[in-house]
Amino acid sequence: MKTDDLITVLARDSSPPWRFRPVLLIAICGSILAAAALFFAGIGFRPDIAEALGSFRFLFKFVVTIALAVTAAPAVAALGSPAGGGRRRGLLLAVAPALLVGAALFELAAIPQSQWGRSLVGHNARFCLTLIPLLAVGPLACFLAALRFGAPANPGLAGAVAGLAASGIAATFYAANCDDDSPLFVMTWYPIATMLVVLTGYVIGRKLLRW
Repeated sequence: MKTDDLITVLARDSSPPWRFRPVLLIAICGSILAAAALFFAGIGFRPDIAEALGSFRFLFKFVVTIALAVTAAPAVAALGSPAGGGRRRGLLLAVAPALLVGAALFELAAIPQSQWGRSLVGHNARFCLTLIPLLAVGPLACFLAALRFGAPANPGLAGAVAGLAASGIAATFYAANCDDDSPLFVMTWYPIATMLVVLTGYVIGRKLLRW
């Protein structure tokens, strides 16, 4: 049987989606719990969290990170199927970057040019590049384990999108610790940390999710 024919047959089978989606839902819950446990055990909220809650720039970080998690999780569900469908879900992944770019452009227009570099560099870049991938370890493991119950036609891509979903969850928790609230900082360093997780998910997914 040709590979394309095999994929078509599996895509028509209702059993894999029936098994995979409940497992993925459990994985999402497990991902949140894993990231939360590590966050509260070893990282915690920023010292001025009460004051920060009154800042739109602080709250906007959660809009971006939650948007990433919420759009990436359905994409993982779509890629866990042999058909590998979900182009519309793939387009939704552009929502978080679009929000972030819009906010960064607004900030560039709102602050003097002399402050651009300082806002972009911040003073937490090292922690951002360390803590987001660290917080994403548990969620990524949960998503990859759930994908083992599916049958992704593109294991590498499925692993990479699992990394996106894991990063969205991890970055949401990290944002509560990070006191660099500038959209310029978030647009620079959060995506770099996310790409580290995405690349890890891609490499692991290619080996772990092959069938």
